Amino acid sequence: MRTRLLPLLIVLMAAVLLALGVPLAVSVARTEQQEVVVDRIDDTARFAALAQFVTETAPGGSRRTTTDERLETLQTELTSYYEVYGIRAGVFYRNHFAMANAPTTWFLPGAGEVRAAFDEALLSRRSHDPGQVWPWQDGRIVVASPVIRDGDVMAVVVTDSPTDAMRSRTLRGWLVIVAGEIAAMLLAVGAALRLTGWVLRPVRVLDATTHDIATGRLKSRVAPAGGPPELRRLARSFNEMADHVEDVLEQQRAFVADASHQLRNPLAALLLRIELLALELPEGNEEIASVRTEGKRLAQVLDDLLGLALAEHTEAELRLTDIGELAAERVAAWAPAAEAKEVRLAGRCPATTGWADPVALSSALDAVIDNAVKFGPPGSTVRVAVASTGDTATVVVTDAGPGLTDEELARVGDRFWRSGRHQNVKGSGLGLSICRALLAAGEGTLTFGHHAPTGLEVTVTVPRAKPQGLAER
Repeated sequence: MRTRLLPLLIVLMAAVLLALGVPLAVSVARTEQQEVVVDRIDDTARFAALAQFVTETAPGGSRRTTTDERLETLQTELTSYYEVYGIRAGVFYRNHFAMANAPTTWFLPGAGEVRAAFDEALLSRRSHDPGQVWPWQDGRIVVASPVIRDGDVMAVVVTDSPTDAMRSRTLRGWLVIVAGEIAAMLLAVGAALRLTGWVLRPVRVLDATTHDIATGRLKSRVAPAGGPPELRRLARSFNEMADHVEDVLEQQRAFVADASHQLRNPLAALLLRIELLALELPEGNEEIASVRTEGKRLAQVLDDLLGLALAEHTEAELRLTDIGELAAERVAAWAPAAEAKEVRLAGRCPATTGWADPVALSSALDAVIDNAVKFGPPGSTVRVAVASTGDTATVVVTDAGPGLTDEELARVGDRFWRSGRHQNVKGSGLGLSICRALLAAGEGTLTFGHHAPTGLEVTVTVPRAKPQGLAER
């Protein structure tokens, strides 16, 4: 969940920072340009004040030959201004002739930004602010102000500024913003990590505890792990639910165990009376034989019920076990029974270690091999193969019997379930349920599948690594 929640938070925070950073960057660029424009307006106003009383041009556009000190002062100011700041500046009459300019080779062009600003200033107003110049553009800033005498525009002051310095300052400001955004993003990611960890820690604990209970460790509970109040309340409610479920299951197990135990004594007395009664009847009486068989079957069911209750209640004593050696022992123990059924029992049991309760694993292998031999036809082979696959060790038992359908595979291992095709075979339908309960206590599993061309494949799996809950118990 954290891998899904964290990217979402990071994307949202990045969007917020971007929404704040872009307008700020635009504002920095506009502020820098506005400062330049204001400076140029002040400069053109000063030059206009100097040019206001300069001698007018003679008719026809030629300058008068008399020396005008104000004109010389204006020219000197413009020249110094250009040499110091590199900004072209000029004062141009209405007829486009230059009153003074710097450099002296710069004249009013026939078109473009400079000419447009000049024409606008002739209307007795300052030219409009130039368009925004961005750091990646090689633009210039043109400002024009009218020179007014006696209410009429007699000339126009025009400045044409390069933007290299302004764009450099804007770029530096943007770099500062980017650095701030990166720092803020790193802080936000750190905060998101802490936040998601704080929120999801109780969820992880709850998930682990749920898995423990699902695998048979019913005493597992959610430990206090902080987090939001809602999750803490959920943890308390989950613990209360687990306590109630454990109590109910404990009562059920106790009832099954007590009932099985209490019924065994009167059943044993009943079977004894049946045997005594059989002595009084002719040998081979079918009714007595039938009653004796049903009584023994009922005794077997009670024993299996008691075994199932104990298996679900008893905690596994796990230890590092040689699965191959244990499987080889069970193959050797069942070999005579297989020979009596004319079934060949073959084992391939290399040394493989795993964590298991040896008694529980032996019981499970006995039940599985017993079923395989029981349903294997004469002349067939039951194979027992031990292998290790990654984190688990497996014992696979295959037979050549009639097998099970897909619907039957979904139910095999349920309590008291037996295939309708095999009702005449001895058994109570609890053996595999007991095996599954014994294995689940040690994080082992019992699975069933088809075996080609016919038969059943049963896989017993135990962990190779030490179970996490072992040290706690």
